[in-house]
Amino acid sequence: MAIQVGDKIPSINLQHMGVDGVETINSNELFAGKKVVLFALPGAFTPTCSASHLPGYVVSSDDLFAKGVDRIVCLSVNDAFVMDAWGQQHNADDRVMMLADGSGHFTRALGLELDLEAAGMGIRSQRYAMVVNDGVVEVLNVEAPKEFKVSDAQTILSTL
Repeated sequence: MAIQVGDKIPSINLQHMGVDGVETINSNELFAGKKVVLFALPGAFTPTCSASHLPGYVVSSDDLFAKGVDRIVCLSVNDAFVMDAWGQQHNADDRVMMLADGSGHFTRALGLELDLEAAGMGIRSQRYAMVVNDGVVEVLNVEAPKEFKVSDAQTILSTL
């Protein structure tokens, strides 16, 4: 069963690119005491993800921070090197943390995996966005297959 509003985020290790290379961060540490907007997508460098999803959060980051968001996180079932390169291409810098769920453990724990094996992409994440306050899901918008209507930055901004 997929995670729901009111549920606590599971404790899973994830990776991101730090100053000295790949660093591991536990989801408990990531969300503890913070209001976090986490958006996830099927893959870095894919069409909708690159044209709209990530850029929308980069452009809207100041507005999200002004609404009390402490951190914006982009998550995909990719490795930290890919997520870092993709973030650099879109000027995510210190605005959007590019988080890697390389083996999909976090995605599976949330129950939000997407089977794209027939397309040669393996198991990925569904497209969604959530607002997490101190580790508890307050808002969860999961897209219907092949849609991009409820997980964009403006929709999440309107919920804050």
